[in-house]
Amino acid sequence: MATSMQKLVGVSQEDDEEEMEMDVKEEDDEDEENGEKQIAAQMMIGVDEVMPSTSSSDQFQYQPQLQEQVSNQSGGGGARRSRPLEEKERTKLRERHRRAITARILAGLRRHGNYNLRVRADINDVIAALAREAGWVVLPDGTTFPSRSQSSPAAGTSAGMTSSSSQMVSQQIPPPPATLQGVSSGYRTTVEYNACRMKGVFMPTPSPYDLSSTAPAQSLGVVADGGEQTERLPLIAGSTQVINDKQIIGLPTKLPERDFAGTSYVPVYVMLPLGVINMKCELADPDGLLKQLRVLKSINVDGVMVDCWWGIVEAHAPQEYNWNGYQRLFQMVRELKLKLQVVMSFHECGGNVGDDVCIPLPHWVAEIGRSNPEIFFTDREGRRNPECLSWEIDKERVLRGRTAVEVYFDYMRSFRVEFDEFFEDGIISMVEVGLGPCGELRYPSCPVKHGWRYPGIGEFQCYDQYMLKSLRKAAEMRGHSFWARGPDNAGSYNSQPHETGFFCDGGDYDGYYGRFFLNWYSQVLLNHGDRVLSLAKLAFDGTCITAKLPGIHWWYKAASHAAELTAGYYNPCNRDGYTAIATMLQKHGAALSFSCAEHHILEQQDHLREALADPRGLVWQVLNAAWDVSIPIASENAFLCHDRVGYNTILDNVKPVNDPDGRHFSSFTYHRLSPLLMERQNFMEFERFVKRMHGEAVLDPQV
Repeated sequence: MATSMQKLVGVSQEDDEEEMEMDVKEEDDEDEENGEKQIAAQMMIGVDEVMPSTSSSDQFQYQPQLQEQVSNQSGGGGARRSRPLEEKERTKLRERHRRAITARILAGLRRHGNYNLRVRADINDVIAALAREAGWVVLPDGTTFPSRSQSSPAAGTSAGMTSSSSQMVSQQIPPPPATLQGVSSGYRTTVEYNACRMKGVFMPTPSPYDLSSTAPAQSLGVVADGGEQTERLPLIAGSTQVINDKQIIGLPTKLPERDFAGTSYVPVYVMLPLGVINMKCELADPDGLLKQLRVLKSINVDGVMVDCWWGIVEAHAPQEYNWNGYQRLFQMVRELKLKLQVVMSFHECGGNVGDDVCIPLPHWVAEIGRSNPEIFFTDREGRRNPECLSWEIDKERVLRGRTAVEVYFDYMRSFRVEFDEFFEDGIISMVEVGLGPCGELRYPSCPVKHGWRYPGIGEFQCYDQYMLKSLRKAAEMRGHSFWARGPDNAGSYNSQPHETGFFCDGGDYDGYYGRFFLNWYSQVLLNHGDRVLSLAKLAFDGTCITAKLPGIHWWYKAASHAAELTAGYYNPCNRDGYTAIATMLQKHGAALSFSCAEHHILEQQDHLREALADPRGLVWQVLNAAWDVSIPIASENAFLCHDRVGYNTILDNVKPVNDPDGRHFSSFTYHRLSPLLMERQNFMEFERFVKRMHGEAVLDPQV
């Protein structure tokens, strides 16, 4: 690549745009003529194919009909039935707009990107330049392959892609320029632009079941006789079919599967329904639950996970605990020889995606909140969020003479004493400690009840008096007391990064004040997790404890990572925000529970692209941060999953095929037990999934 583009290309951006726009009218007129000729040619081909099978009288009757059809489609009489004039004009406008954008992109690449592109370059030249910079070989006919290959794709393959009336042009889109060192040879996603802070990370070869927008894919253009590309189709390890004398690529009926027989045993748990225990702390449906648990036991599920709700157990008065319903549930689980994962749920249930019951915080806490609403997280507009308590009251005696961490510790200690025999017998295998909304270590930055909708960036939650007091203290220690405020240009819940002055590229998030604020904001999150987990380790000594992180993957490809910043993860493109969290967990011997490990969101591909999302890149950044400090990783699915493709994607992530150290997840929790899961076909797929997680052989690996 040349170093001075203005020397190599003596055409300015404005000249390029003018030339591109001047070509539009000519090419549009040519497209019209070519289109009319192709319609007529296709109709005549139809005549040739029909003639041999008809009698002479049939041919005589057929010719006028054919001529009338051709006349109608090719503009006879000044009217076009198949392509109205208005649609034609709209097409011209879209094409002009597209070409104007292309001209600006090409001019920008010449001027600022050191790409030696010809004046009349098109998108093929851009792709070829990117591919060559990334180390690929691009032949003049468009054939593209990695430079490490000794030969181009077999000629027989391309020959098989050609028919008498149409031609298939296969082109593999190259990945971005490789800048990471020590990365595995698999395809690398857009997370590579974070290379300045992700050295030597492990990125596995993607599964053939990963159809997300970040997975590598080949695309095919169906080219008509005239050379005009008429359709683009994804190529995913498929087979060719001939339809209407044109070859297209279709999805295979059977995708190849990994054989997990003999792989590591990964325990599988099933999360129980949110309302399995009612507000009176009683089992809602003991008989129905017992039947379901027996069915789960019959397919060798290892155990179940259940939320122990603070709002149910300590509902009416401080330190008055009612564990009756949980006692009966745990006895039932023990009799079936299942194991238990329990969640210390110090948050509200209801109002979030997937919540089908309402379980508020304890009544006595709500009473305190009515007289002192500052105990709840607050946004810039002053809206309170009673989903959980503000972290800056961890050391404030505002809960009937106790601090928040004392309340949490008393609750956990009561649970440990109440169910001592289950701990001693190993029935309770893991305790997940709730650290924020939905039990996750994050700020409630995206509350649905306040109008947030995906893919909004959310809002900072730092405007209660206790958080502002902490911010003011931090600003004074820094010597800039005027920094004791939240950002005033960070948008609203449903803003996008480029719409704000704080999160846009080059925005205030990366300025002196922005870095100070984000460092303080994320440190409050770390301090809260550190305090609560230190007490959890004391209460549950000898039992595995975990902390849960969400998968906030939208706007991950934006430089600021805005949605992560508002949630408390200081993880822009020039900083790693997850290493500090993993180090904190390692300090307390805690495992990491991550809820975005399947990254299989096929139905949301359009949304992922619009939101610059990269679930795969986020997953592997978090996993590498955890593995670097050698802490166990547990996982659960973030979305409903009942199909084989989804299960295979989970398996490929739980047991990475090409991890050089043979690492895998410590357990997997299926989210969640429901009548839909118990349907025959769905349950058969789930049983097969459990066997493969356990490393057992299945009878139909290719079915």
